[in-house]
Amino acid sequence: MRFGSGLWFRLAGDRPVRSPVYVDGALELAHRRAVASAADPDYALAEELLVLAGRAVTRAVAGPAPADDRELVARAREAIGADDPAAGGLFSLAEALGVSPYRLSRAFPRELGVSVTRYRNRVRVGRALDRLAAGERELAVLAADLGFADQAHLTRTVREHTGVTPGVMRRLLAD
Repeated sequence: MRFGSGLWFRLAGDRPVRSPVYVDGALELAHRRAVASAADPDYALAEELLVLAGRAVTRAVAGPAPADDRELVARAREAIGADDPAAGGLFSLAEALGVSPYRLSRAFPRELGVSVTRYRNRVRVGRALDRLAAGERELAVLAADLGFADQAHLTRTVREHTGVTPGVMRRLLAD
């Protein structure tokens, strides 16, 4: 299956594409499942790619945010992605970026469609997925390493972002 401009047009129409596309836990899981389904390219791969493409198209066709929001959110995303200590809280991150917490918390939904908290949790869920895929067995250790209050907090957050618990995720990623 090829994913070219023709397929994109059939899925998205001529609606304008915004950039960047927020990749949530469900979209990352769809991507991982698509990659894993390559052993059955006739059906499983095509189905998983359509799920992945459909989710990406849905996120990609919203209107653009103002340029100053894009710059601010890009800097915040970089700090969160780099696990900068200032990114541990909204107030400290806003201070490090030289803006008010209110401005930062308003810019994220305009640019990405999600709150800064949801984005930060999404990054932590991605890190949890990486560790689970690598064979991490101790969820309490994983939770502590990723800054969750406890294992239950990790489990709730992973389920909220991906639709499944870390235990189920571990089995899905092992298949």
